[in-house]
Amino acid sequence: MKKILVLFIFTFVTLGIKSQSVMGAWEGFHTSENGEKLKSVVIFSEGHQAIATFDAASGKFISSNGGTWKLSGETMTEKIEFDTNNPDRVGSEVSFDIVIKDSMLSIVGSDMKFKKIDDGTPGKLQGAWLMSGRVREGEVQSRDTSRPRKTMKILSGTRFQWIAYNTETKQFMGTGGGTYTTINNEYTETIEFFSRDDSKAGLSLKFNYELIDGNWHHKGLSSKGDPIHEIWSLRE
Repeated sequence: MKKILVLFIFTFVTLGIKSQSVMGAWEGFHTSENGEKLKSVVIFSEGHQAIATFDAASGKFISSNGGTWKLSGETMTEKIEFDTNNPDRVGSEVSFDIVIKDSMLSIVGSDMKFKKIDDGTPGKLQGAWLMSGRVREGEVQSRDTSRPRKTMKILSGTRFQWIAYNTETKQFMGTGGGTYTTINNEYTETIEFFSRDDSKAGLSLKFNYELIDGNWHHKGLSSKGDPIHEIWSLRE
């Protein structure tokens, strides 16, 4: 009887932790001082996270920040790798308490609330990836992913965001994101925001994708219509 009770408690706690996991994508809405309805989407992958805020109607980019994260009890600690509003925060750590209940994530001491929109499924590319190379004229041109200048793409089960930044200079070069699907080796992005060109919001792009030795090979046409063959590697 005692063993059964212990097993029940262990199973209950395990399921409770799983159901309260931050992994996946969350969205929240608020109104700006100018009366604009803004949308924020935060993506948590294993050890990495990114949040982007943009105009819900037009897709106009507002801000983004992100980096690494860890959760101890209810305390979230993030190490900032990029921050469009405050670059001086890059390299620093911030901690705050969160509460997750009924698929809602609240940040204690603020009015920020986010609704869970996926748990890391069903897309097959969930995780944080760094661009590690390109293929040009049949030749692989590798890129050192340990250098400060990074291009990261972070995906949940339905959402994606890419970010180009430099952790050493604290420079932010650009970002874009939206929804994605992976069906029959076809990867389709639908852009909701693009910091370099708001007019790209609503555009859908289709690519061929393949996982080779754990690396993501991404082939197709860029938003400018240029042919690309990128190689992405999962962050450790």
